[in-house]
Amino acid sequence: MTYPPPYDPNQNPGQQQPADQPPYYQQPYYQQPYAPPQDHPQATLVLILGILSIVICSLIGPFAWVLGKRAVREIDASGGTLSGRTQAQVGYIMGMIVTILLIIGIAVLAVALIIAVASSTTT
Repeated sequence: MTYPPPYDPNQNPGQQQPADQPPYYQQPYYQQPYAPPQDHPQATLVLILGILSIVICSLIGPFAWVLGKRAVREIDASGGTLSGRTQAQVGYIMGMIVTILLIIGIAVLAVALIIAVASSTTT
């Protein structure tokens, strides 16, 4: 009776073990359990400020813009440990839009006021 050759751990990985030998088991690889990244603490706040600046009071817009820019920068620098970038970026963009519209509105109001004062003094 012939016996198969003894198992060689250095054999090529493409080769199969003989059927008579027990399979070669490696120790299981244990890794850290996956935990999703935490939301940035200000991401939701920036989103709420951006929405409120559009709906209720445009004076909140600059705060949403500044806090949103800071939160997006911190999320990008975290290397994936913080999430909530979309929320922070949406609030940041809404704050930027409302602030620009606020500045345009103030400029138009100032021009209208100057025109009104100039026309009332000349008549």
